[in-house]
Amino acid sequence: MTLTLNPALALPGRAALYLRVSTGRQAEHDLSIPDQRRQLQAYCDAKGISVVAEFVEAGASATDDRRPEFQRMMDAGAQKPAPFEFIIVHSFSRFFRDQFQLEFYVRRLAKNGIRLTSSTQDLGDDPMSVMMRQIMALFDEYQSKENAKHTLRAMRENARQGYWNGSRPPFGYRIVAAEQRGSRTKKKIEPDPARVDTVRLMFRLARVGADNGPMGARQIADFLNMRGIRTQTGGRWGVGAVHQILKRETYIGRHRFNVSSWRKKQQNPDDQVVEVIVEPIVDPEEFAEVQQMMRSRSPQLKAPRFVSGGTLLGGVCFCADCGGAMTLRTSGKGKQYRYYTCCTAARQGKSGCRGRTVPMEELDTKVVSYMEDRLLEPARLEELLSGLIRRRDEQTERQKGRVTELKRQAADAEAKLTRLYEAIENGLADLGDSNLKGRITELKRVRDAARADAERAEGRRESGETRITPELLHRFGIEARKKIRTDGGLSRHYLQALVQRIEVGDGEIRITGSKIKLLQTLATEQGGSGVEPGVSGVRSFDLKWLPGPDSNQRPTG
Repeated sequence: MTLTLNPALALPGRAALYLRVSTGRQAEHDLSIPDQRRQLQAYCDAKGISVVAEFVEAGASATDDRRPEFQRMMDAGAQKPAPFEFIIVHSFSRFFRDQFQLEFYVRRLAKNGIRLTSSTQDLGDDPMSVMMRQIMALFDEYQSKENAKHTLRAMRENARQGYWNGSRPPFGYRIVAAEQRGSRTKKKIEPDPARVDTVRLMFRLARVGADNGPMGARQIADFLNMRGIRTQTGGRWGVGAVHQILKRETYIGRHRFNVSSWRKKQQNPDDQVVEVIVEPIVDPEEFAEVQQMMRSRSPQLKAPRFVSGGTLLGGVCFCADCGGAMTLRTSGKGKQYRYYTCCTAARQGKSGCRGRTVPMEELDTKVVSYMEDRLLEPARLEELLSGLIRRRDEQTERQKGRVTELKRQAADAEAKLTRLYEAIENGLADLGDSNLKGRITELKRVRDAARADAERAEGRRESGETRITPELLHRFGIEARKKIRTDGGLSRHYLQALVQRIEVGDGEIRITGSKIKLLQTLATEQGGSGVEPGVSGVRSFDLKWLPGPDSNQRPTG
């Protein structure tokens, strides 16, 4: 039997070098790119192989093929005729740390006459060599998974101690050095003075709004973009970015680490998630209020007929047994009898919920009477709002300090600019110096940003300064009773500004609401800003929540 060798695989030949490290730290301390290049070049010189291409992957894992230089190399190797006969690596782990993927690409290259060679694991093409390569690949894959497991364990422990594991911090926070341990610097995150007011502004817009009631994510993004407020990377705000900030618990002091696995594309179990305590930016009650408002606006939870319907309790009245909405049902000639009925029982019968049906006028009267007799009494209002008012006053004091600090920053930047201008006029500095130009630009940016933040903070403080007195509470209770009893749509909007959920059971009616929403309505009444008090909910169904064109477009023309 005669064995014929492929001339393309005979030495000498042409080779492409593939050099890879996983992280920047490896590039500095482990097997660096220059060291790999030196060893591979020496190997080629000893074998008489000419190097015709080089592909460098700095900072990429070999557990998958999502590597730009790797893909560029494979595209080059697929050309016919192939531009090289060898791909040479330091070790097979530089090429792949997955045994199946390694063999897949080795065979793919072999079909085009290209051989994968390691300078430190120089094997042939006989069955024994192939088996040895596969065993090495299995060990590399096992070692990679073990390293990942130990690294994750260390990162979780680091997070438990309150330290930051890297990556870009959430908008509104910055990374600061917290502790020095040998040559390593332990880091934490803290509120970023340049962006913390923007985060608070976003939550305020979601909860209170500007002129026409609370805003949704799209409206908040438009509000920020029109005022030149940019994202962390300097881009424009979008619905997704705003929604992510409004939902993130980091802003109330609870940052969650290891929530999901980017490799598996799935959420991790709760026992693998670590809560990192950070300094909060937003008050927990305000955060909870925004979450409740976002849920109440969700089209999946509240249909258009509930949002803009004409019933007094439509959209806030629910069955205590199944949690289903109590919707309008009519009977009699000309539909003269109107009822609130459990929608689950109406759709599925008694198998879904035993349900209940309550005459609309009876339930409306009971709810309104409770509001008048209990909630709108001055003593009850003072009891409900006392803690919230105290926290608001404390926040106002903090805001005053924040304004003073921002003005100090602006004045400091202005003073530094003045000194630089004097140095230029006196010939002590050259205006053509690029570093000097950059410094002036940076100082102007700091000065203008501090001034703008101070003006916004002062505007919020002035607009929110409403003193809550017994006389005000008494007057508010009287006016609120009148508005609830007013005929027409205003009574519904006003009542639903005070009540967020009504659960109807057999022997009781449970009414829940928001203290923050109540205080907002009270402040609006006192402020006389021209905004309809209480009309701050979603008054009509806004179709703009669906971005872009229909995903099932019909042919035109």
